Amino acid sequence: MMVFVTGGTGLIGRALVTRLVAGGHDVTVLTRQSLDSRGAVTYINSIAELCTRQDIVINLAGAGLADRRWSSAYKREIRSSRIDLTETLIARLRHVGMPDLFISGSAIGIYGEDKVRDFAETDAVGIGFSADLCRDWEASVGNICDQDTRYVFLRTGVVLDGALGAYPQMTQSFRFGLASWMGRGDHWLSWIHIADMVGGIMHCIENPAVSGPVNMTAPHPVTHRSFSDEVRNHKSTVVGIGIPGWLMRLIVGEMAEQLLMTGQRVIPNKLLSTGYEFRFGDLSNAIADLERR
Repeated sequence: MMVFVTGGTGLIGRALVTRLVAGGHDVTVLTRQSLDSRGAVTYINSIAELCTRQDIVINLAGAGLADRRWSSAYKREIRSSRIDLTETLIARLRHVGMPDLFISGSAIGIYGEDKVRDFAETDAVGIGFSADLCRDWEASVGNICDQDTRYVFLRTGVVLDGALGAYPQMTQSFRFGLASWMGRGDHWLSWIHIADMVGGIMHCIENPAVSGPVNMTAPHPVTHRSFSDEVRNHKSTVVGIGIPGWLMRLIVGEMAEQLLMTGQRVIPNKLLSTGYEFRFGDLSNAIADLERR
């Protein structure tokens, strides 16, 4: 098939493109980098360069939520890089032809924060910047839902990869013998191994019954303190300590409150009910694999 991927050079995108190419698909990647096309992968720098109808469009682009302090300007950039880009992409697709399947990024932040309840795909939108962002990002797909195009929203948790993204940052102190967690560590971490993130997307592609919001998380969320304890099983540490909330707020501001010091327990009901089998459903196995890499 012909597949168009935005954000194809990011953490999820690069692993997904590798899997798609291995499956024999022709992939076009939107990127800001200057890369030479090779084999089955074509790189473009503008949505306007997309001139051919695609069978599948996978929209993963967006400025990193944890890349910078959330100033008013950066919050506008976060929204624009998702919502404005998606609207531009949809307009282009109407010109070149709608795909059979449109997969768009989203995140579990859409549910808001809660320490008690479990969240499934049928739950309502929460409150806060992250929830508003994800709600509007999904809404920016617009009336593509009224077309013959099947659509999927990837409500993604914390993606764990041994070399990139959150895991190296979350375990940085462990290299110096210091186990750490944020605040009291009792807030939820809904995570997913990069292999299951890619596997879950492929599952959505290959199963026509899957549509709408899909929680991209492992079936067994943990607290941040439990995450730290599990990492300690694989690394030598001398002492463990929680990073005070006031210090996190001082360092990164609003991001601490919205992204780092709160969480939600999210269950991948739709993946499980449609037969997806997780390679790394338990955190112990996931971390063991990451530490082997």
